[in-house]
Amino acid sequence: MHRTRAALTPRRRTTAALFAGLTAAALLLTACTGSASPAQSGATGAADANASLTVGLVLEPSSLDLRHTAGAALEQVLVDNIYEGLVTRTQDNKIVDRLAKSHEISADGLTYTFVLNDGITFHNGAKLTSADVVSSLQTAKDDKTVQGHADLAGVASITAKDDKTVVVTLTQPSQNFLFSLTGTAGLVFQKGDTTDLQAAENGTGPFTLTQWKKGDSLTFARNDKYWGTKAGVKSIVFDYIPDFTAGVNAAQSGTLDVLTAVDANLAPQLDKKFTVTKGRTTDKGTLAFNNTKAPLNDQRVREALRLAIDHKAIIEARGIGTTLYGPIPQLDPGYQDLSGTAPYDPDKAKALLKEAGQENLALTLTIPSFYGSTVPQLLTSDFKKVGVKLTVNSVEFPAWLDSVYTKHDYDLSFVLHVEPRDFGNFANPDYYFGYDNPEVQKLYAQSQTELDAKKSAQLLSQAAEIVAKDAAADWLYEDQTLTAVRPGVQGFPKDSINSRLDLRGVTVTK
Repeated sequence: MHRTRAALTPRRRTTAALFAGLTAAALLLTACTGSASPAQSGATGAADANASLTVGLVLEPSSLDLRHTAGAALEQVLVDNIYEGLVTRTQDNKIVDRLAKSHEISADGLTYTFVLNDGITFHNGAKLTSADVVSSLQTAKDDKTVQGHADLAGVASITAKDDKTVVVTLTQPSQNFLFSLTGTAGLVFQKGDTTDLQAAENGTGPFTLTQWKKGDSLTFARNDKYWGTKAGVKSIVFDYIPDFTAGVNAAQSGTLDVLTAVDANLAPQLDKKFTVTKGRTTDKGTLAFNNTKAPLNDQRVREALRLAIDHKAIIEARGIGTTLYGPIPQLDPGYQDLSGTAPYDPDKAKALLKEAGQENLALTLTIPSFYGSTVPQLLTSDFKKVGVKLTVNSVEFPAWLDSVYTKHDYDLSFVLHVEPRDFGNFANPDYYFGYDNPEVQKLYAQSQTELDAKKSAQLLSQAAEIVAKDAAADWLYEDQTLTAVRPGVQGFPKDSINSRLDLRGVTVTK
């Protein structure tokens, strides 16, 4: 999904993912794994435990109720910082324990046993027990309005063995169940808590919320009673700057320690005072085809459109990103290079359109307005070369949700889908893509119940290749993010920060 760093209305997980994408697309978040950059490792002096870190972000939440509001803007800052789950994920999407100090999976893949860490308390001082975990997971499973509800559909039972042990039993093995617990479905809230989560919080994380200036900033303070390793800075200010140029100006003025979502064309302006890092994401710039609507229900037409697109030119024009010719990004299980399914070949595209009887084709691209004009202009030019007239319909995001996502009333559409492991959208005929392939659905279902992770990834890879060859959609690029970090800031996350920005380990030198 794409991101709009605003919080969105309650919806199913697939919508939340789309939203996440939306924010990411509108943003260009940071990231890059590997050795620390000079700005992060070259500073001298001890870390200042009383330091405040100011981070520039693009899209602001409209509510803090992570349980009932979708949106990457919420997950990015609240998960791991304010709220925690039994498990979480690293920047490269590896699953690690969090509130749980250990977990075991039965040989048949049906039973998950979690043992909680000692001394965990909520921010209001209440002690966390297995009853809180059971209540949180059971609520997410039973209440359709709770984010992550669909992720727990395969859960048969959730029980507390004792105060520190939680047992979850599934109806069938699920390769993605543990990963789903790293998202909103797995967050733990206090049982019976009456906190107004729209404007306040009561989590277990390393930071507490101290102030929210709507339209301006969000401030966290270190939780000195945190059960685990304490945060490296005393406070964090998330400064919301919804304009790329304004963000660069703020960074240059010295008001920011870190600027995320750096525009690639503006990045050179920050080189002297900051180190700009490039990071990996699971963000997929997706050109959706309405597979249920003529003439896009003809595989030849969809393939022709893919062949007409100069994917490398899109990367060059954006100044960032890598080519992606299939539905699975490099950080997700099942990735393979599928560039052979859509090489730039305008002549073959024209031949396929002629064969399909669509030599004078006219289509409309519906795109959220915050994405700008670069992609639509390039697509319009590429399609014109093969005889396809493209009309661009730029709309506000709520209108896109209504017409495209909900009503499926569109020809082509573009959004940035950012949620990891979301290949299941192509195995769901009811999703707005309208793609219905029984073989893909079968392979995806098998991949989810396969206990061996390597074999599961192989099944996903097979399914993804079919999707790409069917031209169920086109993937214009796999996004990357740019982040500017000033000298003295160490440990700032680099990869996947559009969906998760765990700041516990960040320090600032004196």
